[in-house]
Amino acid sequence: MKNKKKLLKRRQVLIGATALTAATGLLASCKENVDGGTPENPSKSSAISKEIIEWKMVTTWPKNFPGLGTGAQRIADSITAMSDGQLNVKLYAGGELVPPFECFDAVSQGTAQMSHGASYYWINKNRSMPFFATVPGGLTAQEHDAWIHYGGGQELWDELYAEFNLKGFLGGNSGVQMGGWFKKEINTLNDFKGLKMRMPGLGAEVINRMGATAISLPGGEIMPALESGAIDATEWVGPYNDLAFGFYQATKYYYGPGFHEPGTHTECMVNKKEYDSLPKNLQKIVEHACVSENNRMLAEFTRGNSAAQRKLINEHGVIINNFPKEVYNTMFKLSEEVVAETANEGEINKRIYNSWIKFKEDVRERAPFSEQGYMERRG
Repeated sequence: MKNKKKLLKRRQVLIGATALTAATGLLASCKENVDGGTPENPSKSSAISKEIIEWKMVTTWPKNFPGLGTGAQRIADSITAMSDGQLNVKLYAGGELVPPFECFDAVSQGTAQMSHGASYYWINKNRSMPFFATVPGGLTAQEHDAWIHYGGGQELWDELYAEFNLKGFLGGNSGVQMGGWFKKEINTLNDFKGLKMRMPGLGAEVINRMGATAISLPGGEIMPALESGAIDATEWVGPYNDLAFGFYQATKYYYGPGFHEPGTHTECMVNKKEYDSLPKNLQKIVEHACVSENNRMLAEFTRGNSAAQRKLINEHGVIINNFPKEVYNTMFKLSEEVVAETANEGEINKRIYNSWIKFKEDVRERAPFSEQGYMERRG
């Protein structure tokens, strides 16, 4: 009997020791996973830890510039926050890491992983680049959104940008832009003869055909050029941004609306190889951060432009007016010609133009019975 009791007690001790050993091993294994490895095996990664990915965003804008700079910062912050820091995006304003007009090459080549700017700045890469920002006599913000998302625009954009190892997303909109600031009044077409005017994209060609000379400058260089006389006139965005740059200090004549940018989309451009290598959840976070800012920026500009316009008139004595009818007619006629000519640049250019012009014709039929018709009657 005593021998049986001793045998039973010995079995209980062995079972307890085995359980303790297993528990100790399990605990060590868990600790190894949490810590990401052991000194003996440091390469053994954690099943629950996540790799932190660092991205640089370069922009064409001054840091924290109203609407544009702040919108770019919101995209960077949103990606970082929504990914819980797994995809950490640091923003570099125009000139901090690369010059503003070198963002395209910087992202294409991988110097930075993403940028915020406007696709018409890259017209020298391909004449159809401006279609993904805005073109003269083109689509409003709402219409352009619709073409990109539901009219085949995004697919064409992806195809064009893939040639440069890039992918583009809509990243904001400034709405209908102003026609520009002029050092003298514009009364006839002859007043454009000999003007040196800052103007990007296809609008530059329209201005050239009107007898002016278009000059492309990043935002931060416009005011010094106006003050020095290097340019006689400039377009930029609208009252909200133009007030911040202080253009009213160099000229008091302000015309609008502009023919050249009826709904200007900014873009969030990413290095395609880097983007494709992201996990699917992070790809979606990048996409949704851009979509969110695309809506928010337009709202910010709509509110900011109204308040800034009153300030320009009431506090700074700016004279705001429409261009004369003959000037508008010529601007829009030339715009049709310049935009149509892009179709002759190549096979993809033709497909981009044909898709865009068909969509424009479709929405134009609807316009008298939607926003255009309503606003004409509202007055």
